[in-house]
Order: sequence, then structure tokens, then C-alpha cells
Amino acid sequence: MTSLSAPDILATPKVDSKPYLNQPMSLQAILIFLAIVALGLFFTAFSIYRDVAASGTSVTTILPFLLLGLALLIALGFEFVNGFHDTANAVATVIYTHSLAPPVAVVWSGCFNFLGVLFSTGAVAFGIVSLLPVELILQVGSEAGFAMVFAMLIAAIIWNLGTWWLGLPASSSHTLIGSIIGVGVANALMRGRDGTSGVDWSKATEIGYALLLSPVVGFVCAAILLLVMKILIKRPELYSEPKLHAAPPLWIRGLLIFTSAGVSFAHGSNDGQKGMGLIMLILIGTVPTAYALNRAMPESQVASFIEHSHAASKVVDAKASGYEVLGDPRPAVTNYITSHEINEGTFPSLAALIRDIADQIQQYGSIAKIPAAKAGNTRNDMYLASEAIRVLQKDKAGDLTKEDLATLTAYKKNLDSATKFIPDWVKISVAIALGLGTMIGWKRIVVTVGEKIGKTHLTYGQGAAAELVAMGTIAAADNFGLPVSTTHVLSSGVAGTMAANGSGVQMSTIRSLALAWVLTLPCAIALSALLFFVFRKVELFF
Repeated sequence: MTSLSAPDILATPKVDSKPYLNQPMSLQAILIFLAIVALGLFFTAFSIYRDVAASGTSVTTILPFLLLGLALLIALGFEFVNGFHDTANAVATVIYTHSLAPPVAVVWSGCFNFLGVLFSTGAVAFGIVSLLPVELILQVGSEAGFAMVFAMLIAAIIWNLGTWWLGLPASSSHTLIGSIIGVGVANALMRGRDGTSGVDWSKATEIGYALLLSPVVGFVCAAILLLVMKILIKRPELYSEPKLHAAPPLWIRGLLIFTSAGVSFAHGSNDGQKGMGLIMLILIGTVPTAYALNRAMPESQVASFIEHSHAASKVVDAKASGYEVLGDPRPAVTNYITSHEINEGTFPSLAALIRDIADQIQQYGSIAKIPAAKAGNTRNDMYLASEAIRVLQKDKAGDLTKEDLATLTAYKKNLDSATKFIPDWVKISVAIALGLGTMIGWKRIVVTVGEKIGKTHLTYGQGAAAELVAMGTIAAADNFGLPVSTTHVLSSGVAGTMAANGSGVQMSTIRSLALAWVLTLPCAIALSALLFFVFRKVELFF
């Protein structure tokens, strides 16, 4: 038997089951990437041109379209950053279990992120928008509206890039919510009001609970699922460190690849909607003639709309106590949405607004026939009525019966179908941005999730448990229209499986993750509030 000398021992390579993550992109891949970016931008520009031309809008100045282009680039940039910031959620497990090579994994994830955006419902998109101050939404095409959009998107991008650079899997959802709250607070303070009045706190609380519970759900459910798997599936290789360069057994490899696709699809469906909602705000503000109302609604729905309008106005009139509105009903309705406080003018003003909307629709025969110049005003009226009904339903104001609530819900559905719509090209553009983003810069956070959460190498069973929980949690949240953190669910799920397996967790990483989780909201609020203040002052100065 030959013994090794000291130099031979030093020269013997260390056996390491970690994947090789430093494969550079080939020139061909870079060219394909750039070509898709160029085609995506051209497709977006052409779609806007086509919609504006179809609406009959006469272009008298190029400035709104320059602002539109800049705002869309920033919004799509947010989705691109969101893509590479959150790629680790879907690919870390398949990479560290050698189920897929890193280049294949990120392309696989990108494709399913793309599909997730395309098949999304839009509920999350408009849930995010509901957090914004009502007065800014109604004036989104003004200087204040552009300052709002630029401030919250740039703040979210800055924080996402910062945490990505540090390799911290912070939440893009958390960041955007903070940015929206910051704009709301700054807007209220600049108008001489209490900063807490600038945000719909009931909606913010609802979303906050979803974000707060997501890491708990990830940790507990993934830990429980792994323990159940150990009881039901007696396969030792499932719970041991993957062998060097060896693919897992075919059945578990298929499960891991499936869950990676599922998490990617769910991430695209949930996170992609945030960008879509903001892009719709931008389009409504800059080109209201083309995007304020859903002109694709058929004329056959007009009779149903009028019927639901009359029924809803009767419900609200019954609560009006004979009080009549002599002036404009909109300020009273806006005040109710902002303050949630009912006074003697709330119900009669809402009833008057509902009747006014019905008269507008009935006058022109369909939404498609509403003159371009009046589309923005009609859309604002519909938005006010819909939001007021949402608040009424939540607060159950005025002792509304189940029949009353059902009537108002049916009417609100008609309003939302006319105002809360997303053109197919918006979905495609966001899908391209998010899908391409998953293929860039993913390594930093993948290493954190794959190597720095647990003290031992991620096993097949741990990867499958964490991914299954993440996929199910995000899909459920999407159905309820709630934005949850893919990052929090997945990273806490990995930590939960490590704890359940007795592998231990690296407390330094957990502390860093917790610190990022705690700091994200206040930092995003401060950044967006500061940017909004600066943008508003610059506009006022000029």
C-alpha cells in the first residue's frame, strides 16, 4: 500500500458537493438576451401607439409620451430587478441538489415566471393600487402623480439592489408596500394633514398580516412537511447530503424540478402583478383616452350595468335619511374613502354619484362610445364609487344587510370590470422583464439560500419540502389577492427544514435575514417619502 507524502496530501482536491456557479454567459446567450430586450421594448412602444391611434387621440405634444416612456422603463426596470432578486426562491434547491445545472435552472425559472405573469388574475395588482392616496390616484397624470410613481419605484429599486448586493434575500413585496406607504405619508404631511391619514391603513394592515405571517408559515409548514415525509417515505438517500455531481433519483428529481416550476409560476403570478398595477396607473395618467376605461366591454352589458346601478343607488338611498346633495358629491365620497368616517352627507353623496355614473353610461350607450375627453372623468367617478363600496363592505357601515351587501357587490363588480383591467400587452411586457430578470445576477442570493441558512448541505427532502410550501402558500395568496413574500416563505422554509432535520441553522445568517426583514419597511418608507418630497419641490421650483 502506497502512502501519500505531505505534498501529495496538500495537492489532493477536497471533495465538495457544492455546485459550480461561475459559468459565464456565452456570447450567443448575451446576443439572444439583448435581442429579446429590444423586441420587448419595440412591442411595448408599438402597442401603445396602436391603442392611442385606435382611441382617436390627437397628439399635440410629445412631452406626455416622453414621461410615459421614462415611467414605463422604470416600472419594467423594477420588475427586472425583482426577477434577479427573487430567482433564488425557485432555483436554489434544484441547483444545490444537482437536479438541474445552474444555467438550465435559471432559464427554466425564467420561462415559468413568464407564464405566471401571463396567466395572473390582476387581483393583486389592484390590491396594491388601493393602498395609494385617493387624491393622487385621481390626479395620476399630474406632476404629483408622476412624483408618486417615480418615488415609489425608484425607492423600491434602490433597496432591492442594495439587499441583492449584500446577498440578502429581502422581500420585493415588502419593499414596494413600504414605498407606497412612504409616498402616502409624505403626501399627507405636505398637505398639512396628519401623516397617518395618507394611507388606507385597513388595507395596509391586511397586506401587512400576509407579509408578517409568510415567514412563520414557511418555517412551520416546511418543518412539519419534512417530518411527515420522514414518517411516510423511508428512503435514506432523500435525507442525506447529495453526492458530488450525482443527480438525485429520478422521482425526487422530477418533484424538485416540478416544485421549482411551481414556485416560479406562482412568483410570476403574484409579483408580476405589482408592476402591472403601477403600469396601468402610469398609462391612465398619461393616456387616459386610451386606458382610463375598458372599451372592450360589450354593449350587451350596458343594460345589466344600469340595472345594478339603480339597485345599488336604492340601497344607498335608504341610508341617506332624506338628506339631499345640492353640490358636487365627489368630495364627500373621497373624504369617506380616506377617513372611513360617515357623516350626514356620505350616503346621499354616494347615491348621487352612482346615479351620475349610470346617466353617463346610458347617455352614450356603452363604455366604448364615451368621448375620449370625458373618459378620464368617468373613470375617476367609477373608481370613487368602487372604493367607497369596498370601504362600506369592510366596515359594514350603516348596518347593511346581506342582501344590501350582495347588491353592492354585484354593482362593484360592474365598476371594476370597466376600470380595473390589464391589456394583454402589459402582461406580456412585464412577463418579459420579470422572466429576463431571473437569468441575471442570481448567484449572490442563491449562495445565501443554498449554503448560509443551514449548517449542513441542503438535502433532497429539505429542498422538496421548502419548495412545496412556498408554491402552495404563494398560489393561495394569489387567489385571495394578497401580495406575500416569496423570499420570506422560501428562506424561512429552508430554515424550518434544517431545524426539523436537526441540522441546525447559521444564526449569523438568520440574524441578517431578520434584520433585513425588520429594516425593509422603515427604510423603504423613508426612501420613497424623501424622493417624493424632492420630486415635488423640484416640480414646484420649475
